[in-house]
Parts: sequence; structure tokens; C-alpha cells
Amino acid sequence: MAEPAPPPSEVLLCQSGDLVDSGEAVAFEVNFEGRVCAAFAIRYQGQAHAYLNRCAHVPMEMDYQANRFFDSTGQWLMCATHGAMYHPHTGACRSGPCRGGLLKIALTEAAGMVRWHTAGNLKPVDI
Repeated sequence: MAEPAPPPSEVLLCQSGDLVDSGEAVAFEVNFEGRVCAAFAIRYQGQAHAYLNRCAHVPMEMDYQANRFFDSTGQWLMCATHGAMYHPHTGACRSGPCRGGLLKIALTEAAGMVRWHTAGNLKPVDI
């Protein structure tokens, strides 16, 4: 019996043009530590970033409307429930009730496509 193929190290997420600076996020799902969890990708100051959609204060989804994470200034990611604010580049807590920062998901952007990277505790949902 053949061994199963190893999981991919990069997973296609979206086209680069789908991520607009300080605009709507692209939502996706990941298998994080054996559970299906929501995640999101954003663009900030020209760079694409992705995070688990889970506030560091209370583990609940952060968007105040579907795929909207930036505050009104477009400078900070904000949890709609408790107002915790996070740096878009790093996910580090800036202010509000946080316990640490957001869980960052590694991305690669090349040839007009954005891909997210798997890790030991982070896999595609179908694996």
C-alpha cells in the first residue's frame, strides 16, 4: 500500500488584486490544531498578511461585518466585540483588552497570486 502524499507546504489563497490596501479581507478556513478555524488575509501598506480570525482577548471571530477588520482610519485591525487593536504588519496588540497578539499565518505573493503556508499545527481543511 502506498504512503499518502505529504500535505502541501503552500496553499493557493487568492489573486493579488483581491487584496486592497486597508480594504476588505479575503476569508479562508484552516485546520488549526485539529479544528476548522476561520482565517483572513489583508493588504496593508502594499504587503499581504494573514491571521487566524481569533481575538487574543477572547477566542472569538473579530470582524464587525463580513471580511472587515480595519478600524475607521484603515491603520489598525480591530476586534469588533471588545475593541482590541492590532498592528496589521505583525498582529501584535496595540491597545485594548488583549492577551498577546494574533496568530500570524505565513504568506507568499508571487506572479499575481497569494499563497498561505502550512505549519505543524496549521493545515488545509481537507487534510
